[in-house]
Amino acid sequence: MRELGDEIAALEKQLVEVEKSQNEALVGLPNLPAPGVAKGGKENNEVVKIWGSKPELDGFEPKNHVDLCVSLGLIDYERGVKMGGSGFWLYTGMGALMEWALLNYFISEHLKSGYVFTLPPHLLNYECGLTAGQFPKFEEDVFKLAEQGFRFLLPTAETALVNLYRDEILSESELPKRLFAYTPCYRREAGAYRASERGMVRGHQFNKVEMFSFTKPEDSDAMLEELIGKACSLVEGLGLHYRLSKLAAGDCSASMATTYDIELWLPSMGEYKECSSVSNAVDYQARRGNMRFRRDETRKVEFLHTLNGSGLATSRLMPAIVEQFQRADGSVVVPEVLRAYMGGVELLRPI
Repeated sequence: MRELGDEIAALEKQLVEVEKSQNEALVGLPNLPAPGVAKGGKENNEVVKIWGSKPELDGFEPKNHVDLCVSLGLIDYERGVKMGGSGFWLYTGMGALMEWALLNYFISEHLKSGYVFTLPPHLLNYECGLTAGQFPKFEEDVFKLAEQGFRFLLPTAETALVNLYRDEILSESELPKRLFAYTPCYRREAGAYRASERGMVRGHQFNKVEMFSFTKPEDSDAMLEELIGKACSLVEGLGLHYRLSKLAAGDCSASMATTYDIELWLPSMGEYKECSSVSNAVDYQARRGNMRFRRDETRKVEFLHTLNGSGLATSRLMPAIVEQFQRADGSVVVPEVLRAYMGGVELLRPI
């Protein structure tokens, strides 16, 4: 019996190591692409909608958003770099006011739709990144704090909101959950910056309002369409020309089964830049975070579906606003929906 007990103890120790190795392998696996998602990478992305037309800037040489933001006194790039280093900028004067006006516009529109406003923590624990599907594969993409255990600065409010009901069972009558949050987002963005990503197009800190939803499996496709519609309506409210693209499997993030990108036209670059991604993770994140719901009739417990969408990120919007709405004299027209939040200012003029 003693020999048998020793053998059992040795096998249990071996089992712990095997299960640890198995789990480490499993949590690194990505989500499966949804039916209808094209294979391949960016080259197979499909443009499914174009709204508005490219602005006609005839008769003058259009400026890029970096020069416009400097001449209008909206952004102080040099002092932003002085304080934070490369990849940071400083909003000032009307630039700070326009940034806050954008956030107020997004928040008011989401409240009108009955979404619940949340302000989550900016410092998250390791389990948050694991549930979201960002860890362990993309652990090096976040800013970490080693003191008092592993903590990291949230790269997007999605990473916080997806953990709201971790290890909980909701009732069917509670669903769907419609949430949104405002946070700054912090990203390492390792690697060299390309010329097309100068200014505010790519940075280590930016502001974003994030939409998030928990649904029953049979309702997640309809919720995806709802989130896409909300993100598109926000851009249309600003009067910005954009296109909506359905991403191929290789261009979707590892956690998502389906993703649509809203891409804004930047005249100085002659290309579109993403300002919002709307995605359906189906039950991938729910399984990682053990998030379930109980059917009212059968009492059966099932995994939730989770969806998210930028609603919206501001760091691509201001470049698009100043470039698409610039005039020959260097001034920029303020989108009408923002004027109430900017003291009625209709036109930004060079200082």
